Amino acid sequence: MDATVTRRDARLLAHNEARAIVCGVLLPVFMGSVDTTILAGALPTIGRELGQVHALPWLVTAYLIASTAVTPLYGKISDISGRRVTLSVAIAIYMVGSLICALAPDMLVLILGRIVHGFGGGGLASLAMVVLGDIAAPKDRGRYYAYFAMTYMTAGACGPVLGGFLADQLHWSMIFWVNLPLGCAALAMTATLLRRLPRHERPHRLDVLGALAIMAASTCLMLALNLGGVTLAWTSWPLLALFALALGLGAAFVARLLTAPEPLIPLAILASPEARLAITANAFGWGSIIGLNIFLPMFLQSVVGVSPTSAGLSLMILMATLNLSAGAAGQVIGRVQHYKTVPLIGLTVAIASVALLAWRGGDLGLVGFEILVALIGIGFGPLAPLTTVVLQNSVAIHQFGTAMGTMNFCRNLSATVVVAVFGAIVLGGAPGAADALGSSAGFTRVFLVAAACMSLSFLCTLVLKEKPLHTDVVAAS
Repeated sequence: MDATVTRRDARLLAHNEARAIVCGVLLPVFMGSVDTTILAGALPTIGRELGQVHALPWLVTAYLIASTAVTPLYGKISDISGRRVTLSVAIAIYMVGSLICALAPDMLVLILGRIVHGFGGGGLASLAMVVLGDIAAPKDRGRYYAYFAMTYMTAGACGPVLGGFLADQLHWSMIFWVNLPLGCAALAMTATLLRRLPRHERPHRLDVLGALAIMAASTCLMLALNLGGVTLAWTSWPLLALFALALGLGAAFVARLLTAPEPLIPLAILASPEARLAITANAFGWGSIIGLNIFLPMFLQSVVGVSPTSAGLSLMILMATLNLSAGAAGQVIGRVQHYKTVPLIGLTVAIASVALLAWRGGDLGLVGFEILVALIGIGFGPLAPLTTVVLQNSVAIHQFGTAMGTMNFCRNLSATVVVAVFGAIVLGGAPGAADALGSSAGFTRVFLVAAACMSLSFLCTLVLKEKPLHTDVVAAS
C-alpha cells in the first residue's frame, strides 16, 4: 500500500481560516447532538398517542444502536475519501431518516425511521471532531474545542425543552420535520466552507467483515438489554441466545482486529496507554451524562409531576453549565503543564452531586434539584476537551478520523448500554402498565449507576500520564 499521505495546505492554518472551517461543521454538530436528547421531553406524549409506552426506550436506543455501529466506518471512510464528502453523505442519510420518522403512522415505522436516522447521525458530530484534528495542533485545539462544546452542549440542553414544546404545542412529528431545512443548510455549508480544509488522506483498506461483526454484536447486545426484564425474562432462552450471539460476534471482531491486513480499529491506536485511557474515560463519562439527559426529564414528569415543557426547561441547566465548563477548560488545557487537575476536581464534584441526587432526589425541591444538576454539569465539563486532546495528541494525522471514530464508537456504545440499563431499571418493574414510567426507587438506582460510571471515568483520568502536547498538526505522524 502506498504510504504517501495526500496533503493539501499541510501548513498550520491562521486562526481566521481555522475558525471559518469550524463554523462549517457546527450545524451538523448541533443536529447530531440535539437528536440524542430531543425525544426525552416528548416520549410520554408519543407513548400516549401511539399506545405503546413500553416501546418508548426503543426510540432512543434504536438511534443510539445505529449511530454507534456506523461510527467507526465514518472515521475510516473519512481517512480514505476526505471529510467533506463523507460528512455530506451522513447528512443526506440523516435527512432520509428524519422524513421516515415524520411520516411514521405507528411505533414500528417510527423505530425503523430512527434506525435510518442513526445511520446518518452517527457521522455528524464525530466527523466534526475529526475536522478539528485537521486544522489545529494538539496544544491549540482547546481554543477551538470551545466552539464545539458550546454547540454540542447547547443542542443537548435545548433538546428536551424543544421536544417537549413541539409535542405540547404542535405535534411530536415536528421534531423530525425541522431536520429537513436544517439538513439542507448543513449540506450547503459543508459544500462551501469545507473546501478549505487541509487534506491528509491516505489509501486504506476498509475492513468490511470487521465492520459487520461489530455492528451485529452491538445490535444483539442492545436488543438483549432492551428486551430483558420488560418483554422477556432475563433467564429466557431467546434473551440468553442474544447475549451468546453478541459475545460470539464480539469475539469474532477481536479476532478480526488481530488478523485483518488493516483492521477497522488499528492496533497502533489501541497500543498507546494514553489513547486507551482517554477513550475509556470519555466513554464512561459521556455514557452517564447522556443517560441522565434522557432520564432526568422522565424523572421530573413521572415522580415530581411537572409538564414536558417544564421538565425540559429544568434540565437545560445541566447542559448549559456543562457547556460553559467545557469551553473554559478547553482554553486552559493547552496552557498549563498539569492539565488533568481541573478535570479530576470536576469529576469529584459531579460524582458527589449524582450520589446526592440518588440519596435525596425525591425529597428535593425544584431549586435544590437545579443546584445539583448545575454541579453535575460544571464538574463533568472539563473531561470532554481533555480526553479529545489527549487522544489526538497520541495518534498520527492520517489516523485522526479512525481514532476519533473509535472514541465516538466507544462513547456511543457506552451511552447505548447505559440508556438500555436505565430503561430496564425504570420500566422493568411495571410491565403492562400503560401510564407507568417508573418509580422513585427505580430512578434512585439509575442515579447510582450513573455515579458508578463517572467513578470509572475518574479512575481512568487519574492514572492517565500527562505528556507534553504537540505544537504542530503533523507532529504525531
